[in-house]
Amino acid sequence: MMDPQSSLNSLQLCDSEATEAADGSIDLPVPQKILISNISCDSFKISWDMDSRGSERITHYFIDLNKTENKSSNKFKHKDVPTKLVAKAVPLPMTVRGHWFLSPRTEYTVSVQTAGKQPDGEYAVSQWSEVIELCTADYSTVHLNQLLQKAEAIAGRMLPFTVFYRNQEKDYFQQASPSYRSRDAQCHRMLPAVKDNSGSHGSPISGKLEGVFFSCNTEFNTGKPPQDSPYGPFRFQIKADVLFNQNTNVYFGDFYCMYTSYHYVILVLAPEGSDGDAFCKGRLPALDGSDNRFLICTEEDDGSLSFRHAQDVILEVVYTEPVDLSSGTVAQISGQQLMSQSTVNAKKDPSCKICNISVGR
Repeated sequence: MMDPQSSLNSLQLCDSEATEAADGSIDLPVPQKILISNISCDSFKISWDMDSRGSERITHYFIDLNKTENKSSNKFKHKDVPTKLVAKAVPLPMTVRGHWFLSPRTEYTVSVQTAGKQPDGEYAVSQWSEVIELCTADYSTVHLNQLLQKAEAIAGRMLPFTVFYRNQEKDYFQQASPSYRSRDAQCHRMLPAVKDNSGSHGSPISGKLEGVFFSCNTEFNTGKPPQDSPYGPFRFQIKADVLFNQNTNVYFGDFYCMYTSYHYVILVLAPEGSDGDAFCKGRLPALDGSDNRFLICTEEDDGSLSFRHAQDVILEVVYTEPVDLSSGTVAQISGQQLMSQSTVNAKKDPSCKICNISVGR
């Protein structure tokens, strides 16, 4: 028998010839009570019970692994012949791993059959087990640190800035705005809203973290915010030190592109001890607010704070607490709405070598 760890290298796509069963003359036990454990963004462990009768004839396990969304149709499958992962029979539990067929935060169905390889190279197989559903996990901090390192490599030099800004449609900033769930019209506040599913598929903040999105990038020639925006012609501006100061923790959330030459970095600004801060601790890499490659706040000799942002990435900053509109100003911008730059539910380019890591999108 092989060592369990060696099974990691035994999983491979089975070719069409190997998937066809022999005459079934060997009675092989059917896997029962499938148990899935240790689920990560690109692996899981699987074990099961089975009758000992005929178990000595088992040489391989066939694992049918499918994305739930593709249950009804899969153009890569021959009719009635499932695409299997093939592993030599090893002690259970067995680890199923592979970035090329497992994606983060994705639902799969799994079923198993035992197989015995015959002298002619064909397989005798058991019946399929029950079908089990699982969902792979978010990126771990290890994976996020890999993304962070890739983002740091292209961040570029730092440029000064003085304000954070947020663009929206005019109605968003008006007192009565019942159509915007992220606005509290009565209290005149912008409220945290759940982040959409744009960016890396495995980012822990997508669909979970609540916050208010801001930008801080400036135009190289003016040092001021650009006059164009994909999110609306009205802009709320707030002094940088209101949101970012020495009581604010900074976390790295994501790094991605959308089939374009420019890349986005998502940072989270969370006041110390806030609910957002509690969410980020242990989930996201923490950055030194005064010494990182993306967004820094430094104290000058006179006690004032100065701010700089990375030049070569587009920063999306998530502030985790409500923001009073009275703490800033709202004015119409003179530029256009560049809808092609909107990141709302935007999908990450899975082929980009700059912003992808080995565990998928």
